[in-house]
Amino acid sequence: MKRLLALTMMILLLCGCGSKEQNPPLPLPAASSASSSAEEPTPLPEEPPEPPDPLDELLAGMTLEEKVGQLFFVRCPAANAAEDVSAYHLGGYILFGRDTKEKTVGELIETIHAYQSAAKIPLLIGVDEEGGTVVRVSSNPHLRTSKFQSPQKVFANGGMDGVIADTAEKDRLLKALGFNVNLAPVADLSTNPNDFIHGRSFGQDAAATAEYITAVTRQMCEDAMGSSLKHFPGYGSNVDTHTGIARDSRPIEQFREEDFLPFQGGFTGGGDTTSVMVSHNIMECVDAELPASLSPAVHSLLREELGFTGVIMTDDLAMEAVSAYAGDGSVAVMALQAGNDMVITGDYPTQIPKIIAAVEEGILSEEVIDTACRNVLAWKQALGLI
Repeated sequence: MKRLLALTMMILLLCGCGSKEQNPPLPLPAASSASSSAEEPTPLPEEPPEPPDPLDELLAGMTLEEKVGQLFFVRCPAANAAEDVSAYHLGGYILFGRDTKEKTVGELIETIHAYQSAAKIPLLIGVDEEGGTVVRVSSNPHLRTSKFQSPQKVFANGGMDGVIADTAEKDRLLKALGFNVNLAPVADLSTNPNDFIHGRSFGQDAAATAEYITAVTRQMCEDAMGSSLKHFPGYGSNVDTHTGIARDSRPIEQFREEDFLPFQGGFTGGGDTTSVMVSHNIMECVDAELPASLSPAVHSLLREELGFTGVIMTDDLAMEAVSAYAGDGSVAVMALQAGNDMVITGDYPTQIPKIIAAVEEGILSEEVIDTACRNVLAWKQALGLI
């Protein structure tokens, strides 16, 4: 019995059950910092809101009449030009030979300044100073002792360096007078002297013309001079659209391989400072019914396939090639519906009210007006006007 009791005591001692100095229970582990942040995440500092876009703010504060007026790049009227700037909220004036003829440097500067002073938003002041047969400024000996030569002659005498120097000289003269847009260069392809457009073109093949257009628009961009690539989709051998309809039956492949290349060169060279002027030729492979200037399909091609994001403008809507397409006379409404941002016309006192009425009647969406107006404002911003 004593032996059994001794054995029991030994077992209890070995197991520790009878010890008065038992190990205390281990404390529960404290909650980790990771689990705490999972339950109660530390808030991240708030990012500051993006500053409002000044162009969007400007657009939001404009009336419908002001926005529509910005879409008109018009022929400068012979009378009441300064008054019409504020009355119609015009986007810009294009001066022709009549407007510069016999004026001295001081007189022309003062005239243009008067137009700008009347504008709530600075005007585009444009001119056709291509060189050669189209010289609205240098044809006046008070403004330059000799006319600027055609692109073909400039290149023949001085190569591409001569072209760049000639472009820079044009820009200096035009900017000094108050112009901020030269409706040039001519991006049309023509190697045939019998073509209507040949004398105004570079006169060489697609690759050479693309190189020329890229160089000219790059220099104009550096000089903050607005450019206008004309006449999309490429004039080819078509007849003069000032006097009638021209139908271009060439296949789309030819345009892609040839005529589009100079325009694409201009997109690269000119960037945000360049625009595109659309011709009144009927591009049958894209739209057999409407002139390019009034064709949604042609504008879609320019925007979507070629990726142009700048201002698209019509050629002058006073030309006979487009006058018959709007039965009620609202050709500018058709032009905006097609995808143009700006309208070139001398008939703005008639066309502006027609556009406003079309918006009010639901024929033309105000969103179309807003998109076009913002593109115009962005062009003016790129040129340092706003």
